[in-house]
Amino acid sequence: MNVLPRMIAPIPSRLRTAERDRGQFRNPNLQLSVNLSVVRHNVEAIAAAVGVALLPVVKADAYGLGIKEVCDTIADLAAGFCVFQAREAITAQLAERTGKRVLALGPPESSDPDDYIALRVTPTVCNPIQALQLRRARPALCVDTGMQRFSCPPHICRETLIAGDCREAFTHATQLCHVETLMELTSEYDLERHAAASSLLHHPVARLDAVRPGLAMYRNAISISSQIVELRDARGPAGYSGFTSPRHGVILVGYSHGLRKGPCVINGRKSRILEVGMQSAFVEAGPEDGAGDEVVLLGEDLSEIDLAPCWNCSPHEVLTSLSFAATRHYRY
Repeated sequence: MNVLPRMIAPIPSRLRTAERDRGQFRNPNLQLSVNLSVVRHNVEAIAAAVGVALLPVVKADAYGLGIKEVCDTIADLAAGFCVFQAREAITAQLAERTGKRVLALGPPESSDPDDYIALRVTPTVCNPIQALQLRRARPALCVDTGMQRFSCPPHICRETLIAGDCREAFTHATQLCHVETLMELTSEYDLERHAAASSLLHHPVARLDAVRPGLAMYRNAISISSQIVELRDARGPAGYSGFTSPRHGVILVGYSHGLRKGPCVINGRKSRILEVGMQSAFVEAGPEDGAGDEVVLLGEDLSEIDLAPCWNCSPHEVLTSLSFAATRHYRY
């Protein structure tokens, strides 16, 4: 029987409709290719390197790459999956389709433990009141080691652990000192602990009982591109900003699709996005470039890590900014 919990009772049907219909709003001129064989290879490599349980982070529709497709590809390698809110697991039928546990990393959406038990979702708590309310759902404790958002302050960790009969504790760690703090605050309890996301996977001391890889699963597995639809030899300053370039092309991707100024690749050559409009952008073109040529906005020769400093944001933001508006294709 399909359970629709009270925590989101007014909206689950709309959520499913939005998920089903969202593809019609994707830009056909922005193409996302996900090589699921590479995703699986990356996850296998992470598992072999860390030697502990994997709890892949697939929140926000697996960073815009498709939670169902990604989870189906790696389900047998994972001990469970992490989402931000329980409704993400409902929409993707995550527990049903993978047979694995789901941990909701964000603040609780309900104070009724039956909502989570029915969904096979572990809620996260950060204070004694939440912990006591959700005790029957065996909540996980999120410990504040520096993030300072929906996490348990150190001085009430003990009280919260006891109130919730918590058997799992974690932290959102970006530094090894955060891992150390988690261990100091929970060392006297018999718990499963995890702290390492992608940035700390290479540190053995951070691996604890499990790791939560996210961005690391997708390295070299993604390509996002468009095509030149128009070419011009410049007659002077062009565009809204009056940029100058001997020759420019136009692609039908703009800031409404997540694009920003920065590098791109055309015909294997590093180039530049000169100006970004709402639904189109100018790219710097060479004499050998032609209409229909591919413009790589994110790919093997231009990773999210390369783009992040140019966009003045995190690699995660680069990926999700472009992926959510793109038309998806999967390879194996």
